[in-house]
Amino acid sequence: MSGIRIEALRKRYGSGETAVDALKGVDMEVAPGEVVGLIGPSGSGKSTLLKCLGAVIEPTGGKMVLGGKTIYDDGWKISDLRMLRRDSIGFIFQAPYLIPFLNALDNVALLPMLAGHPDDESRERAMELLEALDVAHRAAAMPSQLSGGEQQRVSIARALANHPPVILADEPTAPLDSERALSVVRILHSMAHQYETAIIVVTHDEKIIPTFRRIYRIRDGKTVEEAGEGRSTAEEITE
Repeated sequence: MSGIRIEALRKRYGSGETAVDALKGVDMEVAPGEVVGLIGPSGSGKSTLLKCLGAVIEPTGGKMVLGGKTIYDDGWKISDLRMLRRDSIGFIFQAPYLIPFLNALDNVALLPMLAGHPDDESRERAMELLEALDVAHRAAAMPSQLSGGEQQRVSIARALANHPPVILADEPTAPLDSERALSVVRILHSMAHQYETAIIVVTHDEKIIPTFRRIYRIRDGKTVEEAGEGRSTAEEITE
């Protein structure tokens, strides 16, 4: 399986008597095309786990496999972590963080361009994603001209721009009302299925937790897998 696989992942901050074990042997698996929820109280290790998966911080031990490639096994197995983040991991945040002086199309096309793809090809891919997300008619609009929901759709398109096998979404529905939150979740499930992307959604949002078929609950640096309510396809999620 490609997607995401984590085995006995550990992260320790500090050393000696002041050391803090943020992750204490996390196991997790997410299949291509699957959207899984990661929930837990503040300080439980969610952010640390996401940063390790995103190759933002280095774990202390364990193993991480993303998109069929072992990226960490008691040490990094990838020499260029910046390239890994650019090409293999899509990020969606609570705020869209669009570049204010680029229009919607170029916000999405920028990553493929930075990866060396021709400008025309990058913009064609960007337009394809904007069409799939029903915001192609706003391609020429600047971020300040987009609604909050449109900005979030553009940020999802940007996360998919380089065909990443993995997307990490950190509280993507936190600032949204129920209708828009469920709309974002429908999009994530649809995009995961369409592009065979494994997606982890970190959330406190009670509105969207019932949409996951599987949930990983993290507490005190360890995860427990739970069955969700199963309403996880785009068609099943109702408003």
